[in-house]
Amino acid sequence: MPRALLSVSDKSGVVDFARGLAALGWELVSTGGTASALRGAGLAVYDVSDVTGLPEMLDGRVKTLHPAVHGGLLARRDRPEHLAALEEHDIQVIDLVAVNLYPFRETAARAGAEPEEVVEQIDIGGPAMLRSAAKNFAAVTVVVDPADYPSVLATLHDESDDPDFRRRLAEKVFAHTAAYDAAIATWFAAGRGERFPDRLMVSAERAQGLRYGENPDQAAAFYVEQRGRGLDALAQRGGKELSFNNLLDLEGALLATEPFGAEPACAIVKHTTPCGLAIGADARDAYRKALACDPVSAFGSVIAFTVPVDEATAADIANLFVECVVAPSFSAAAVDVLGRKKNLRVLEGSARWGTGALDVKRVRGGFLVQDRPVTEIDTLAWSVPTQREPTDAERLDLLFAWRAVASVKSNAIVLARDGMTVGIGAGQMSRVDAAFVAVHKARTLGHETAGVVLGSDAFFPFRDGIDQAAEAGVRAIIQPGGSVRDAEVVAAADEHGIAMVFTGRRQFRH
Repeated sequence: MPRALLSVSDKSGVVDFARGLAALGWELVSTGGTASALRGAGLAVYDVSDVTGLPEMLDGRVKTLHPAVHGGLLARRDRPEHLAALEEHDIQVIDLVAVNLYPFRETAARAGAEPEEVVEQIDIGGPAMLRSAAKNFAAVTVVVDPADYPSVLATLHDESDDPDFRRRLAEKVFAHTAAYDAAIATWFAAGRGERFPDRLMVSAERAQGLRYGENPDQAAAFYVEQRGRGLDALAQRGGKELSFNNLLDLEGALLATEPFGAEPACAIVKHTTPCGLAIGADARDAYRKALACDPVSAFGSVIAFTVPVDEATAADIANLFVECVVAPSFSAAAVDVLGRKKNLRVLEGSARWGTGALDVKRVRGGFLVQDRPVTEIDTLAWSVPTQREPTDAERLDLLFAWRAVASVKSNAIVLARDGMTVGIGAGQMSRVDAAFVAVHKARTLGHETAGVVLGSDAFFPFRDGIDQAAEAGVRAIIQPGGSVRDAEVVAAADEHGIAMVFTGRRQFRH
């Protein structure tokens, strides 16, 4: 009679799985709560202590760490000496293992969880059994994911000996235990205040296969660190499947709106950089102001809102070709309006970075890791080096411009007025060119530049950028400061009667 060992923390589906095994003539061995659940369902179950000859001990820390278990899992059926050793020590082979692990990650993430409680959720016996069974996949079926129960039962029912199927299950096991150990190592590093541990553990699960990557000749997939977090937490309410570039632009759009919190704001993004960004009285007002910045570039864009979208706003959006719209929520009428555009992807919910999340960028042969950009703004740290102080109205627009320029690719210049961008110069190799592009875009699209404010993601290395801004009619500038030529730059601003604010913090985005 074939023997199965079942020991699961997540008991979803395990009773039906065990019932299916029993119906096929399998002997069931189990531990603790799993055994109780199976007996409660009327199934005959042996305790693992019946196999090992020893009781569970040390508050459950030791249950299955015994040769009677691991010998039964690891013995090669094609080696007579292995089988002879089992017979000598009265060990029976175990042909199937279904194990999932203590909820370490969930416990560690719970607010107020004590270190002792977290440590007790480090599973030892479970990973050991999984790894033993997976190593011997040639003879043992190993199941770590409850979603695989039906396919395993179907394979056993058909009596098909499929080593490729068992190998895929084993692969799943080693990926699962690697991710589990990575979470544990990360928790230990965080516990000693180490932001950048000696070994970085990056573990992710494939959430979605993608048609292609940035270009059609590049294969691609979307991986998530944890299901239901970040972009994976967004619910799609309509439209086609998300593409690689859609996901990148969604991240750019959410980055652009994040500094505005719950204030009504809208970002229109192309190639991860805003082509329009605004705050307003409501979603519709913010959208109209953001679109006005550059309606030409908005074609084929991704749009993000910080507030719910209603029918009127949706009707405005429907007049434009848009790839994706993301918002905290949509009214039923808004979903209906946007749903008439079959290709428009409508995404609802909140996609936040986790507390203490790091920013990871891939380079050849390794990773660059840094803290996430700071979105909180300390205006008390700002200083005014020019003779003229900005007016109250200018200060409001300078605050907006400083928030807006943070999401624009460097070198970045933003022109703003009345809570909206009117010109954006992005991704230029020199700051003076970024300023030129911002002014050129604004004027080309009919925006009056006289009286606008200017936000710069980094300091002005020369006065030429200030002279150019003055020629366009800029009345106030916000920038980090810190150039060796700050005195020259400030003098230029004074010559033109421009008020200038130093924030003391750079906002590069590469």
